Amino acid sequence: MAYLASLLARDGWAVRSWCLAGAPGETRPSEAMEAPRLVLPAPLEKDGTLNGTGMPLSELWPRLRAGQRVYAGAASAAAREAAERHGLRLTDYMEDEALAVENAVPTAEGALAAAMERMSVTLHGAPCLVLGFGRIGKLLSRDLAALGARVSVAARRPESLAWAEALGYAPLHTRRLTGELGGFRAVFNTVPAPVLDAALLRELPRGCVLIELASRPGIDAEAAETLGITLVKAGGLPGKVAPETAAHALRRALYRIWKEEGA
Repeated sequence: MAYLASLLARDGWAVRSWCLAGAPGETRPSEAMEAPRLVLPAPLEKDGTLNGTGMPLSELWPRLRAGQRVYAGAASAAAREAAERHGLRLTDYMEDEALAVENAVPTAEGALAAAMERMSVTLHGAPCLVLGFGRIGKLLSRDLAALGARVSVAARRPESLAWAEALGYAPLHTRRLTGELGGFRAVFNTVPAPVLDAALLRELPRGCVLIELASRPGIDAEAAETLGITLVKAGGLPGKVAPETAAHALRRALYRIWKEEGA
């Protein structure tokens, strides 16, 4: 978000920022909230607060004016309803498909880095499993294969399994993983629903590294800890591993949204 503030200021916008060290236009919350457009973080909230500020989200909405345009990422249904009750227009920029695809690139790179940092073997030659074959799953599988990993892809839809096999990956059905997990050295989950429970995790080698990428966990974290399997909760990777790239992508998404709004 600090990079984004700098990019928008460079484009000529009168930027006000809050809780962004080093960003242009740093000011008090009350002044920042007077802006006609508010660009809030992704995800919007963390433990009931506005992400990165410590302010309870319930305190944010009453401080804004009816009609202000608010842009945020991964806004919950409750947050949308609260904004609407206060006469605010909340747009979730993470629903922009192009932005989602662009964010998948640093997410895949960050997932690889997280795995390599913790694995005792190289990715080259290592059996790796990617759970889910959406945007992130496709790019991650490609990058793993480019590094020489032996890639398996678990998906639910027949067309996803067909594509995975056509691209050279070993296909597995997410509901038929029992007996298939014994050899993997790294597992990357992109599915925002329960996939690996305690019974399936027991099949994995103790040296296996689990990388959780989904917004809602698909890996039973408590079971992984009990079994002594390394689990990395790797959320928000674009902003962590490539903040400048992520900021450029978000700026492009905002400009598309503003153009559609006629603003």
